[in-house]
Amino acid sequence: MSVPQIPPVFESHLKSLALVGRGKVRDIYRVDEAHLLIVASDRISAFDVVLPDPIPGKGIVLTAISNFWFERLAMIVPNHLTQMLPADVVSEADDRELVKDRAVVVRQLKPLPVEAVVRGYLIGSGWKDYCATGSVSGVALPPGLELAEQLREPIFTPSTKAAAGAHDENISFDDVTSMLGQDLAQRIRDISLSLYAEARAHARERGIIIADTKFEFGLDDNGELILIDEVFTPDSSRFWPLDSYAPGSSPKSFDKQYVRDYLETLDWNKQSPGPRLPDVVIERTCEKYYEALERLTA
Repeated sequence: MSVPQIPPVFESHLKSLALVGRGKVRDIYRVDEAHLLIVASDRISAFDVVLPDPIPGKGIVLTAISNFWFERLAMIVPNHLTQMLPADVVSEADDRELVKDRAVVVRQLKPLPVEAVVRGYLIGSGWKDYCATGSVSGVALPPGLELAEQLREPIFTPSTKAAAGAHDENISFDDVTSMLGQDLAQRIRDISLSLYAEARAHARERGIIIADTKFEFGLDDNGELILIDEVFTPDSSRFWPLDSYAPGSSPKSFDKQYVRDYLETLDWNKQSPGPRLPDVVIERTCEKYYEALERLTA
């Protein structure tokens, strides 16, 4: 497919606003006491390590896909987006050019210290846990399942939310209950499963299997649960082509699994600094991200 030729943005350096911090992919700036500007860079991480080579246009794709889903899924749970335009909260012309397609203005919320992971298929760390214990995050599964096999029903398998450079770890629902309380833990689980069900059906109509995904949530001053960060992007989800899917092997993908698969061929300890990516891996990954955008939002 045709991919726009866009200069990559590894880090943003806005002059108009104060930088609050940088995540693995996103740069966060202070707008005022109640709002933040989040810029999606073209950084890519794998195994919780930010790699030195960006994927041109990746941040634009992530922003467009997330905004699409935030609007579509607002009937299930409110999200952190505001009606404020990124270009209206910066004063420098260069800043306005950078933020127009890769940034959003959001409410400042209290983020919760867990990642809400939903799995519809057995892959990744879930597959490794299953092979070792017969369960994933404390959820017992039937014996004899194959790699990438569809589960009888989606399961909620939360994880810790590690700092940059550290690795997320799968935890049980009981662990989430201990951290957040029974009521909030149940709300997160129920909403996560509802979000997955709605998005999975939409994606399947467009030839994409959403194998698994992760969400982040925050609380506002009234204790209302709010969906934050990103949602159903190639960074936060595994996207597989429906027409070639078959259990028993790692499927082709529209996400950064392509990068992970390349890195698995290297003699690398999965610690920072990450290895450089060949041009062909960068180009192919870029194509996969734009194809996901086209399929999901066309």
